[in-house]
Amino acid sequence: MTLRKWLSGVSRITLIGTLAIAGCTSEHSEGKDKLSQQEKGHATAKSVHKEVGEASWYGPGFQGQETANGETFDQKEMTAAHPSLPMGTKATVTNLENDKKVVVRINDRGPYAEERVIDLSRAAAKKLGMKEDGTSQVKIETKSIKKKGSADQSSKK
Repeated sequence: MTLRKWLSGVSRITLIGTLAIAGCTSEHSEGKDKLSQQEKGHATAKSVHKEVGEASWYGPGFQGQETANGETFDQKEMTAAHPSLPMGTKATVTNLENDKKVVVRINDRGPYAEERVIDLSRAAAKKLGMKEDGTSQVKIETKSIKKKGSADQSSKK
C-alpha cells in the first residue's frame, strides 16, 4: 500500500469521525437548548397559582398566638393561612360573591376545616365584605416571589 492511499484512507476516517462527533454534539446541544426552554416555560407556569374555593376567617381566638412562620398573629393585619403556598407569598384574594379584592401575605398554615382553601385575618375578611357566617367563595391568585439577592446582584453590576 502506498503512502498516498494510506493517508487518503486515514483522512477519510478522520473526516467521517469528525462529522459524526460534530453531528452528535450539535444534536445534543440542540436538545439541551430545547430542554432549557421547556424548563424555563415550566418554571414560569409554576410561578402562578390560581385556586377557587371557600374561604373563612379567623381572629379573636388566635390573636397574639404564634403563626407557622413564627410571627405573632394580629387579626388587624392583611394576612392569611394556606395549606401549601410558601410563607411570605403575596396572594390576591377575590370575593366571587361581590368582586371585592384584597392582597394578603401568607404567614400561617391552615385552614383545618374541610372544604376550605384559605383562612383570612379578620381585617382581610372585612375588606372582602364576607358574609356574617364567616365564609365566602373566593379566587386566590399568586405571582412568583423574587429571590432575595437577585435584586442585590443586579444593582452591584
